[in-house]
Amino acid sequence: MAKTVRFQETGGPDVLRLEELEPGEPGPGEVLIRVDAIGVNRADMLFRSAQYIYPVKQFPAGLGNESAGVIEALGPDVTGFTVGQLVSVIPNFSQNDYPQYSERALAPVTSLVPRHESVDAVSGAAVWMPYLTAYGAMVEITGVRAADTVVINAASSSVGLAAIHTANRLGATPIAITRTSAKRQRLIDEGAAEVIVSDEDDVAGRILALTGGRGAEYVFDAVAGPGIVDLARAVAPSGTLLVWGGASGQPTPFPGFELGMPALNLRTFTVGEVIRTPERLRRATAFVSKGLETGAFRPVVDRVFDLADIVEAHQHLESNTHFGKIVVTTSR
Repeated sequence: MAKTVRFQETGGPDVLRLEELEPGEPGPGEVLIRVDAIGVNRADMLFRSAQYIYPVKQFPAGLGNESAGVIEALGPDVTGFTVGQLVSVIPNFSQNDYPQYSERALAPVTSLVPRHESVDAVSGAAVWMPYLTAYGAMVEITGVRAADTVVINAASSSVGLAAIHTANRLGATPIAITRTSAKRQRLIDEGAAEVIVSDEDDVAGRILALTGGRGAEYVFDAVAGPGIVDLARAVAPSGTLLVWGGASGQPTPFPGFELGMPALNLRTFTVGEVIRTPERLRRATAFVSKGLETGAFRPVVDRVFDLADIVEAHQHLESNTHFGKIVVTTSR
């Protein structure tokens, strides 16, 4: 039996319950993982509260699709991995199918990334979702190049920080946007060339000033909502505004007519575009692995909670006060 988080209805953090469940035996294409650490993502909160891009299929429901641990058992046709091997589980599957908030969990073999013994479980659970997202958007989809200016809002999130690191690795100039000045210095320390405080600054005006009036070649928007119009004002001609989140929870207008129909590329993106395409995933894991090896990339962990404190972990996630990744560990 394994302690497992489930919920019987969608709602706030208090719908989450810890239960004792049998994870079952791995079938074809599956492995059984002894889970040591779990990456907590905004997608988990949205799924739990019925706000995600796909719904909960049935109740009781599980949660989570990113973890790190040790392989306990292999399905009958699984090759390339061994029992006892350290792995990270990347989120290339639905939380409906392989929930990871548990001491032991099934996972598809296609989601496994070998984890070197020098990488602890917390780091192994914290690194992949942010960097795969940043790589996919910046390299595979938009093609950020050296000397480009890249604007990133919600910059203190794990994805925002990974985007800052990735922009620097590509030779681009990352401009971070954050709501309050409390996180300004930490963002500078993480590699932001400039920090714009949205509660205090004229965001579009500051971007235009920092780029000599040209605007940014790429703007990565994790907030969406009405603020997208202001961001669009600061995109360089023929530049790209990519929406990869909807943290505002508000309707998002098309920023065109009121701006005089500028030469603007507007695109949405989810990490699924990369992690569900084998060739893209191969390139992505190689890119991220090399960045980790050289030290250009590293997980930024805000707080670590015990699985028994999952409600508190989700309350912390919803507070939007965290800087980097929230991770949950299992106790044994």
